[in-house]
Amino acid sequence: MKIKRLLFAILALLLAAALLAGCAAGTKTKTQAGEETVTIAASFYPIYIMLMNVTADMPGIDIVDMTQPTTGCLHDYSATPGDMKNLERAEFLVINGAGMESFMDKVIAQFPELTVIDSSEGIPRLPGAEGDNPHFWVSISDAIQQVKNIGEGLAALMPQRADEFLANTEAYVKELEAARAKMHAELDGLPSRDIVTFHEAFPYFAQEFDLYIAAVVEREPGSEPSARELADTIDTINRLHVKALFAEPQYPAVAAETIARETGSKVYILDPAVTGPMEKGAYLKIMDENLSVLKEALS
Repeated sequence: MKIKRLLFAILALLLAAALLAGCAAGTKTKTQAGEETVTIAASFYPIYIMLMNVTADMPGIDIVDMTQPTTGCLHDYSATPGDMKNLERAEFLVINGAGMESFMDKVIAQFPELTVIDSSEGIPRLPGAEGDNPHFWVSISDAIQQVKNIGEGLAALMPQRADEFLANTEAYVKELEAARAKMHAELDGLPSRDIVTFHEAFPYFAQEFDLYIAAVVEREPGSEPSARELADTIDTINRLHVKALFAEPQYPAVAAETIARETGSKVYILDPAVTGPMEKGAYLKIMDENLSVLKEALS
């Protein structure tokens, strides 16, 4: 009887150890075919869309959006228990970089075996309200560089699948280049170039398409401008005869509507692609919609 109890105790310990090992951070799971699955986490929505394209049609690759797809830009974001669970099963984490994920420093420290790919490597920075402006992906040219960084980074980390990563990267880059060429063809000749935005998401976009941002009303989304800031913006708009104010679909347009009433300008919606459908073509669709809005607003 004692021997049976001892055997049962040993089996229980072995089972517990196996369960713990299965829950360890970055542990590979098995597909139905018995192949190992590698989990790659994206820090937020635009990076997730890039990953969807770089890993398209690749079995054994599982990608997760570490934050909720409705999160938007990660200003003042704090990691949730759900985010931590996503990271626990990931082997690689792809980030935007340039301080967008500043909250991640302490989080990543808890996962020493997690490999991080910074998609902003090699992209020239524009200044922001605090440090570098991290909204690279809103520029199609910079998004192309980010996609290349992700594809090449994963190819180096998983050389046995490098050809697949690089082929997907090349295919998506061609789609992005075609979208960029179309936008230039239809925007470069527009007579008006002055715009007012309500968040610092568009400097890289404006730089790419030779637009002049006359004013930014809310440096950080949700930070209501003061009466003085509103008055200064109204003066700028009247002085430059700016006719287009661009709010974002992710945030209230109260300040934009106030300024529009005072200046006679019109409010349009320009999307920085920080939320949207979880589809491979989502970024391209958003940029095509932005093109239509800009043509209407600046003609």
